[in-house]
Amino acid sequence: MSAWRWGLLLCLGLMGVGCGEAVSGEPGHPSEEAVRATPVEEGARGVNAQACPPGVASRVAAITPPGVASFMGELTPVQGTLYFITSTFAGGSVLWHSDGTEAGTVPVKVFPGPPGVYQPRNLVAVGNRLFFQAPTLENGMELWISDGTAGGTQRIKYFPPRTNAAVLRNAYEVDGRLVFFLWGGGAGPELWRSDGTAAGTLRVRSFSGSEGLSAFYSLKAGNAVLFFLSNEAGTTLWRTDGTLAGTTSIKRLDAGRTYVNGVSRPGQPPLFILEDRPNFEVWKTDGTAEGTARLDSFGHRVYLLGTLGEFVYVTSVDSPVTNRLRIDRLSLNGGGKTRITALPNPYGSSEYTTPYALPAVVSGNELYFAMAILIDAPDAANVSLWVTDGSAAGTRMLFDNRFVEYGYSYPVFATGEGQVLFGGELSAGGRVVPYFTQGSVATQGKLADIFFPNAFTRVGNRIFFTASDDRAEGQLWSVPATFSCPPGLTEARQ
Repeated sequence: MSAWRWGLLLCLGLMGVGCGEAVSGEPGHPSEEAVRATPVEEGARGVNAQACPPGVASRVAAITPPGVASFMGELTPVQGTLYFITSTFAGGSVLWHSDGTEAGTVPVKVFPGPPGVYQPRNLVAVGNRLFFQAPTLENGMELWISDGTAGGTQRIKYFPPRTNAAVLRNAYEVDGRLVFFLWGGGAGPELWRSDGTAAGTLRVRSFSGSEGLSAFYSLKAGNAVLFFLSNEAGTTLWRTDGTLAGTTSIKRLDAGRTYVNGVSRPGQPPLFILEDRPNFEVWKTDGTAEGTARLDSFGHRVYLLGTLGEFVYVTSVDSPVTNRLRIDRLSLNGGGKTRITALPNPYGSSEYTTPYALPAVVSGNELYFAMAILIDAPDAANVSLWVTDGSAAGTRMLFDNRFVEYGYSYPVFATGEGQVLFGGELSAGGRVVPYFTQGSVATQGKLADIFFPNAFTRVGNRIFFTASDDRAEGQLWSVPATFSCPPGLTEARQ
């Protein structure tokens, strides 16, 4: 595996999974064979026959010099311009921006230094500017801003090192400003905002002693950030618009300490799962007390899959005996839950091979998601691509990666034009290449002969992503948001 890809952690294996309650055979549910998709051999013939000709996906610019081990990521759109970061293992990082052309892909600022120390991270677009953070040995964590020029890329503020290194988390654009939390040290987490100037970067509120403030889970609802505070006195949902007056508790969710187990993806209705063992509760919220309600509760661990129309879908392990990935549906208007189906696990009940689904993307009226069969983290024995319209009959496998590449994240990305991009590998000893699909074998194929695609990001009418060339060096690539390979394929649904 080329060194530049070590930064691509297999998040499948880093997620915790738990076994749920046993589910007896229920009438009306198809067998494993009924929900399993067309065999991979037929899929192989299809994707090879329907491959895009050279040039549909094109290299934007040669970013990585020959023989240099590096990482490229954090692709972030800012009003039609793409920003991203490269870091070399020898030391130093670079902030880039691109207009989609080779001439317009240029470095903005170099951050020299030891490996990883100065690497910018957590890029957030606010209007036509880019906020990001960069840790340094001298100053601790620094907040930066960029307008895409070297002179306009400046440090706004530094946060001196504390007992534990300061970390900026949960950063969002709210009403034209950056709102974020500062973590680290014994002072407790602090809520901050910034207008892009030193004078306008202010602490809004300290949550000293609030050790139960969630560091990893927050939501955006309208023009406010939602976050969670949990301790022995109870669990409460809060909101902030970046002002002291606008930072208030919304609703008490539980009388004791509970934990947030997951939140919905950006762009989906705001949902979260509250872990109050032995129960796992699915909640919805619109940022108000009246609009925050528990939809239902499960007696085993569940994960959010995605939302279609008036329903939210969750996944879990159906039982330690069959060890299958179960999909349930809940109405956003209440009214109970419905079991949809359980996906087959070719490894059966082995305790070392547990199925797990990453949060889905929405394309058309269907959810597309990757299911991994986990073994010792962070590796996986199998990663397959699935699609569902919310019914058992409409849940089908599209692609089966039986030769999993260690350390690769197997992204799934909806272009917004009816096609979904993903990384897949068909044969042992091969390399993962980008594929496209519209939900059937007849409408999917190979996008290009490049390797290990990742970080798909739409900017305007193009999709940008990173991929390795034939020299195993990471470069920046793009493809039109709308394409047909071969001509007429987009109309050929089965």
